Amino acid sequence: MSTLPKIAWIGLGIMGSPMSENLIKAGYDVTGFTLEQDKLDRLAAAGGTAAKSIAEAVKDADVVVTMVPASPQVEAIAYGPDGILENAKSGALIVDMSSITPQTSVDLAKNAKEKGIRVIDAPVSGGEAGAIEAVLSIMVGGEQADFDEAKPLLEALGKTIVLCGPHGSGQTVKAANQLIVAVNIQACAEAVVFLEKSGVDLTAALDVLNGGLAGSTVLTRKKDNFLNRDFKPGFRIDLHHKDMGIVTDAARNVGASLPVGAVVAQLVASLRAQGDGGLDHSALLRSVERLSGEKPAA
Repeated sequence: MSTLPKIAWIGLGIMGSPMSENLIKAGYDVTGFTLEQDKLDRLAAAGGTAAKSIAEAVKDADVVVTMVPASPQVEAIAYGPDGILENAKSGALIVDMSSITPQTSVDLAKNAKEKGIRVIDAPVSGGEAGAIEAVLSIMVGGEQADFDEAKPLLEALGKTIVLCGPHGSGQTVKAANQLIVAVNIQACAEAVVFLEKSGVDLTAALDVLNGGLAGSTVLTRKKDNFLNRDFKPGFRIDLHHKDMGIVTDAARNVGASLPVGAVVAQLVASLRAQGDGGLDHSALLRSVERLSGEKPAA
């Protein structure tokens, strides 16, 4: 009989589905809930158990992992009579892997403590590919003992797993991550348009750039998106727009100036307003093309 903790997984989207499947592969008993039946069918096909409600999913769980889009969704699944806090057993550990505001994480930990439930915030970076390959970077906020308890589970999902400080710290580091990624994608997109308009072989140029100081994980992961104009969502512009709102608000609260970040936040918002919010964030290239007098591919 398995001595591994029993897992409830709430949220089976682009990231949540492959992540939950990696836990199943690692030998965990995973019961999941999400709103889409096809995602529940996928979990069951992978060897998990599909629940009919949050309450059913969490009632016997030792660890509840949540992976939903934003703070309102975390609050919706956590609170209320049908939520996690009212239905999880005392002593359970919530591992919230959503990307939300630091304050939402702090509030969740405080409210959960009153129910005898522990929480760590554990947002991730690495996108869909990182989720599938179980090589995510996981930034954690919370108590050391809870981090230590969760670490074997997190090691089935990622490669770089770091406790960054108290509750909310993981979300703060994730906000910084999203700032760096957005600025990096924007710089790559501008370079692509500059190179193409200059008549340079783009494949050769990106290969040599990625071998030097301009190289980055962003360029490695997104190079084919740029070359093929393939913007199938691994991480949607809509979600990056949400994250840029989080980082600009958090920076304002602590008195940090983000001049380049503020510009890129506006470019992300502009791309979303033009109807491209459902595309991958590498679609920032489309915005640069428009600004440069080019019509993006349909």
